[in-house]
Amino acid sequence: MSIIHRRTLIAWGGALLAAPAFAQGNWPDRPIRLVVAFPAGSVTDTLMRHLSEPLSRELGQPVIVDNRPGGSGVVGTESAARSAPDGHTWCVLSVTNGALNTYTIRRLSYDPIRDFAPIGFVAETAYILVVPASSPARDLRGFIEHAKAARTPLTFSHGNSSSLIASATLARLAGVEMTAVPYRGGPEALTDVIAGRIDSTFTDFAAGMPQIREGKIRALAVTLPQPFSLAPEIPTVASVLPDFAFDVWFGISVPAATPAPIIARANAALNKVLGDAELKERLARLGYAPRGSSPQEFQDFLRNQIAVLTQRAREAGLEQQ
Repeated sequence: MSIIHRRTLIAWGGALLAAPAFAQGNWPDRPIRLVVAFPAGSVTDTLMRHLSEPLSRELGQPVIVDNRPGGSGVVGTESAARSAPDGHTWCVLSVTNGALNTYTIRRLSYDPIRDFAPIGFVAETAYILVVPASSPARDLRGFIEHAKAARTPLTFSHGNSSSLIASATLARLAGVEMTAVPYRGGPEALTDVIAGRIDSTFTDFAAGMPQIREGKIRALAVTLPQPFSLAPEIPTVASVLPDFAFDVWFGISVPAATPAPIIARANAALNKVLGDAELKERLARLGYAPRGSSPQEFQDFLRNQIAVLTQRAREAGLEQQ
């Protein structure tokens, strides 16, 4: 081999070895795709659209929300898990696609622990149990009495597995039979309650409160263990059914094998944005309580929630799909 060829190969080899470090050092070098595995207007989508602009400013590249709904979050989450681990695809993991799906879907096409690396926790919020404005139930006790007296089981709509388990758990603890009616997403599930075609649903604060204030639906209870600071007039489910507990939460992860330096920078950017006082106030008005974390803290939280919610799903008698 000639000296020229040897030197050329050495140069090429050095460039190849340096390429990952160079890419990480200049990350992000193009727009970041933030996969939301639920429809536009959903609780997850609303939160991420408020985060995408400040994240774009912090990272120096557009952070673009990519809605990929379907299958209780399976479609979008699987697509994110199979994306290149280069830090340019982020995925929102929520109580639904990050925990409950591991139990409710028998052959889940992704693993929220194995197939993802965590960036960090984002926020939590409350579900509100709502009924049509025409419902005879004025409060949760009245709703339970109405359900027990009904000739046929009352219906509840759900657009994801978290709303499903909330209603199923309530029915189990109240000792009533109810019929689940699935929808593509939370907004659609709420629409038929507003129209009076469905007897109840657990809806998120951001979607439900405007309809409640306009008198289109009636709020009966919130899922938080204590009254919600943004709607203290709405009692908790636990005030009637003490064993009821359910948290709605959101975090962000990236495909497994994403380099650690990229994850560290992404986590720093996310925590900085979540710590902004103006953004906190804006999110609070919408019913979100933002809080940052380390990647490991979110991973530990995720593992715990998978275990806890698997147990609750079994107790509620939910069948695996």
